[in-house]
Amino acid sequence: MSISAALRIMRPKHYIKNFFIFLPLFFDLKISDYESFYITFLSFISFSLTASSVYIFNDYFDIEEDKLHPLKKYRPLAIGSITKFNAILLMFVLVFFGLTLMYTLSINSFILLLIYVTLNISYSMFLKHISIVDVNIIAIGFVIRLFVGSNVTNIYLSKWVIIMTFLLALFIALAKRRGDVLIYKETGIKMRKVVDGYNLRFLDSAMSIMASVVIVVYTIYTSSPAFESRFENEYIYLSSFFVILGIMRYLKIIFINNVSGSPVNTILNDRFLQLILLGWVMIMFWFIY
Repeated sequence: MSISAALRIMRPKHYIKNFFIFLPLFFDLKISDYESFYITFLSFISFSLTASSVYIFNDYFDIEEDKLHPLKKYRPLAIGSITKFNAILLMFVLVFFGLTLMYTLSINSFILLLIYVTLNISYSMFLKHISIVDVNIIAIGFVIRLFVGSNVTNIYLSKWVIIMTFLLALFIALAKRRGDVLIYKETGIKMRKVVDGYNLRFLDSAMSIMASVVIVVYTIYTSSPAFESRFENEYIYLSSFFVILGIMRYLKIIFINNVSGSPVNTILNDRFLQLILLGWVMIMFWFIY
C-alpha cells in the first residue's frame, strides 16, 4: 500500500469540515485559551481520523457506483490503486486510534463520535438510498461536530448556532444531490439509487428555502439583544453581509456554473468564496475579540 494511495483514500482535504468543532470555542471567546484550544485540537485530530475511516467504509460500499462517476472513478478503491484488504486494514487502524483518543478526552464526546460512526455506517449501507433522509443524515453529522467541540471544553452551545449549522449543512447536502441529478440528466447514468427521489425543480426550491432561512436566522441571531450584550458589540450584525455574499456566490456556482459536486472542492477551488470566508472570520474576530 503506497503512502499516496493511503492519503488519498483518507481524504485529508475533507478535514476542513471538522473545523466546526472549533466554533463553540470561537463563540465562547476562548479561542486564545491554550488549554481549551489544545483539547479542541486533539478532538479535531480524533474526529478527522475517525472520519477518514468512515470515508473508507463508504468507498468500499460504493466501488461499483464510483466507477461510473466522472470524478469519483479516480478514487483509490475504484481505480484499484489500493486493495480492499489494505483499505479495510487502514480503516480499522484509523477508527481505533480516533476513538481511543476521543475516549481519553471526553466520555460524552466519545459517545457522540460512536453515534457519528453508527450513523455513517447506516448511511453507507442503506440510509443513503432514502431521499430526504440521506441529506438530513449529512447535516446531522455537522451538528455532531459542534457538540463534540462543546463537550470536550464544557462550553455551552447556543441553539442558534446549532440551527444555523444544520440548515447550512442541509443546503450544501442538497447541492451535492443536485450534482448527482445533473450527471444523470446529462449521461443517463445514476450515480446513486436515491437520484430517483429527486429532481432539479425540487432541489432548486429546497436549496433556495434553506439559503433564505440561514440568512434570516443568522441576521436575527447576530442582531438579538442577548447576542449584542454577550459580546458587548452592537455591530456584529454587519457580518451578515459576508453570509449573504457567500450564499449568493455558492448559488451562482451551482445554478449558473452548474458545479454542484463536492462542496470541499468548490471551496478549495473558488478564490472569491475563500475571500468571503476570510472576510467573515476577520470581521468576527474584530467585533468579538
